[in-house]
Amino acid sequence: MNQVLDPTETTANEVPPVEAQSVSVDIYDQVYHLRGIDPEYIERLAAIVDAKMRAVSAHGGTVDSLRVAVLAALNIADELCCARQRYDSVAGSLQNSTQSLRSRAGTIAHMLDEVLDERKAG
Repeated sequence: MNQVLDPTETTANEVPPVEAQSVSVDIYDQVYHLRGIDPEYIERLAAIVDAKMRAVSAHGGTVDSLRVAVLAALNIADELCCARQRYDSVAGSLQNSTQSLRSRAGTIAHMLDEVLDERKAG
C-alpha cells in the first residue's frame, strides 16, 4: 500500500530533516539574508566572495559593483576549473596506481602459488 508521508514526520529508521537556518552575511558592503543548513559554511563562502570582490576592485580600480561581481565570479570559476583539473589528474593517477598495484599483487600471488606447489611436489 502506497502512502504519502508528511516530510516532517519520521519513522524510527529515518533521520529527521534538517531545518535551514537564517544567516546574514556582508559581501562587498552589502548585507544579504540567506538560508542554509550550515550557517558557518555560508559565512565562509561569503567571506571568499567578499575577499575576491575586494581584490578585483583593488586591482582594477573598478567601483561598479556589478562589474566587480562578474569579474570576481570569473576568477572563482577559474579557480574551480583549475581545482577540478587537478582533481581529475590526481584521480586518474590514483586509478593507474591502483591498477598497477593490483597487477603486481596478482603476479606475486601467482609466484607464491608456484613456490608452494613446488614445495608440495618436492
